[in-house]
Amino acid sequence: MATHPNPDRHRDLGRVQQLLGEPACRHLGIYPLPEGFKLSVVIPVYNEKQWVGELVRRVRAVPIPKEIILVDDCSTDGTRDVLRDLAGGDVRVYYQEHNQGKGAALRRGFAQATGTVVLVQDADLEYDPAEYPRLIQPIVEGRADVVYGSRFIGGPHRVLYFWHYVANKFLTTVSNLFTNLNLTDMETCYKVFRREVLAGLTLKCDRFGFEPEITAKVARRRPPWRVYEVPISYAGRTYEEGKKIGLKDALLAFLAIVRFGLFEPTRRA
Repeated sequence: MATHPNPDRHRDLGRVQQLLGEPACRHLGIYPLPEGFKLSVVIPVYNEKQWVGELVRRVRAVPIPKEIILVDDCSTDGTRDVLRDLAGGDVRVYYQEHNQGKGAALRRGFAQATGTVVLVQDADLEYDPAEYPRLIQPIVEGRADVVYGSRFIGGPHRVLYFWHYVANKFLTTVSNLFTNLNLTDMETCYKVFRREVLAGLTLKCDRFGFEPEITAKVARRRPPWRVYEVPISYAGRTYEEGKKIGLKDALLAFLAIVRFGLFEPTRRA
């Protein structure tokens, strides 16, 4: 696991590297972080009273210097009461005045981020914060500017809806046709960016069109950003357990792919 840049942790890392060897440590996501590194975890929240407290606990438990930025999208189920109790220290909470959608919540969170690297985390427990070290590793090692965590290249996952899988693969394929990327999971929650990448983007979509929009805009930048995928686990929810995305969102994502694939200009640095 990534380690803080302090003498005790460097000593512990040295011992592990002596035991396992540096290549094995890198493969396991055990590596030193640069001096002054900070991760900004941006979490859009809507009606997640049951899960958000445990999610924040798991994020806090990851041994990486971080700030946690929660943006509540006008929840109505008591989530705001939970967030008020969570706020403080490394956790900052912002409240939308009315429900606007995931994309709008993320824009607000990105504007507040001060970390070296910014990571998107959903407020449920479908994605595991324990995987942060592997997600940020390509950026920390200077190999990537953007990292997508893919649910389809080797990580364990809960077996659920076949047609959701088909829709995800279809949307990713259509997105790839426009962007000329070879992603396997464009719709993944886990997207990680050097903060400079986000600073150069103007995002517009308020809802789930965020995923294809940011993918298209990252792909269009010239000279290109370096994009990596890493395998992640996925513990998907059923609709009875609170899953929200549906057919309407898939249709809107498809329209966003076409919109940003055809009508947005290429951005140059």
